[in-house]
Amino acid sequence: MFLTISTTGSPERPATDLGFLLHKHPDKSQTFSTSHGTAHVLYPEASVERCTAALLLEIDPVALVRRGKGKGRGGAPDAALAQYVNDRPYAASSLLAVALSTVFKSALRGVCKALPERAAEPLPLRIEVPAVPARGGVELVGNLFGPLGWTTVDVRPVALDEAFPAWGESRYVQLVLEGELRLADALRQLYVLLPVLDDAKHYWVAPDEVEKLLRAGEGWLADHPERQLITSRYLSRRWGLTREATDRLELVRLAEADDIDVEAIDNAVEDPAPEADDAPAETAETAATAATAEKPVSLAEQRRDAILTALRDAGAASVLDLGCGQGQLVQALLKDVRFTKVVGVDVSVRALTVAARRLKVERMSERQAERVTLMQSSLTYTDKRLKGHDAAVLSEVIEHLDLPRLPALEYAVFGTARPATVVVTTPNVEYNVRWETLPAGHVRHRDHRFEWTRAEFRAWAEKVALRHGYAVRYVPVGPDDPEVGPPTQMAVFTVTGTKKPAKTATTATTTTTVKEEKAA
Repeated sequence: MFLTISTTGSPERPATDLGFLLHKHPDKSQTFSTSHGTAHVLYPEASVERCTAALLLEIDPVALVRRGKGKGRGGAPDAALAQYVNDRPYAASSLLAVALSTVFKSALRGVCKALPERAAEPLPLRIEVPAVPARGGVELVGNLFGPLGWTTVDVRPVALDEAFPAWGESRYVQLVLEGELRLADALRQLYVLLPVLDDAKHYWVAPDEVEKLLRAGEGWLADHPERQLITSRYLSRRWGLTREATDRLELVRLAEADDIDVEAIDNAVEDPAPEADDAPAETAETAATAATAEKPVSLAEQRRDAILTALRDAGAASVLDLGCGQGQLVQALLKDVRFTKVVGVDVSVRALTVAARRLKVERMSERQAERVTLMQSSLTYTDKRLKGHDAAVLSEVIEHLDLPRLPALEYAVFGTARPATVVVTTPNVEYNVRWETLPAGHVRHRDHRFEWTRAEFRAWAEKVALRHGYAVRYVPVGPDDPEVGPPTQMAVFTVTGTKKPAKTATTATTTTTVKEEKAA
């Protein structure tokens, strides 16, 4: 296997800086032992104007088979022979990718103590690979490398035999890439895409391959048009690993679009510490139950009961739980046969994993499994999969968003998905003074970006209803304190079919449209 990396330079910025970036001296020929053969690094040319580094990997096919303990693809004689007679010593594959990561480990990470500024900036690069297996042909090679910033992606099919043109082309191509890229980015692309083109991994694909893919794909894979194909092939079509990588890459894409850290999005799985928001409600009934040694009903349970009641009253059969977290509400919905379709939606992969475990999705009967779907999506982006449902629930969700992002959620849910009923619950900040364990001025959860008073929540709800053609009524959840109101406030939106009415009038429990107000 053979690969060359070339760059050009000037007296001020000599091309031989490539040796510093690769951590291999241009005046030396070096040899390295890899897990699948011997790698040689040499410089066919090294001058101020032009420098070329070459990586030559010698593979021992017999040793490769022995290391695999004789495990072939079948017991037939031709399959056994294929283990010894193959293209491994000559065509770029996952074995060359492993050699790249072994020999140019620091360069792959973009680390160069001698010339850190050169490592961080694009270089004029030319990369040549004389023989690359391309399962998918010339078009696929262009589709993989074309979106990555290369100005030239030259792909030429290799003939089966130049002496016999009628035999046609082989599955191999000669690949030349030219453009200005960071050396680390170029090496990481090759590390991922060489085995993808070959569509084979020549070693066991363990779960840590997902981490390797995400590290090497940082900055380019999440938005790549062929992301699904790349992920599937790189992970040898192992479904579980592919799904995990796809979910995590989608998180990266969403985080990059919002210019925030992935951790800020994937935060739906909470620590086991108790939260004020889910503490038992302080009521006279609580004291009575304490006297009879009965367990008080938590606010979380009261909230779920109130949501279920609102959905039953609306006659909803298909329900979206937007921001489903660990699946408590989804679980409660599935216990009621009136809800024939329940979709749990969350941007957090960890939360969906916990929800699937809680619901025992893997052990569900076929009929029960047809009722439930768990899917990853961001509530601040429109998603056509959210359309066509009777109702949607946003339970303790809006307060986890920064206020400037609320209009995007509003448009995605009320403007685009537009279910007939939308149930929204959020903490009532006025009630916080009743929590003895909550310090004054603190929100109920460390990730809450805001907590509204009853007036603030109703002002927001009125604007949403007015803008998108909904009527809205309010339901207290938990003990309704005469001074500070209930701990949780809930709004139930019902579509009226008329967007942007001119005016609304609100009572303590319902909002009537202009037509109804005039009639009154």
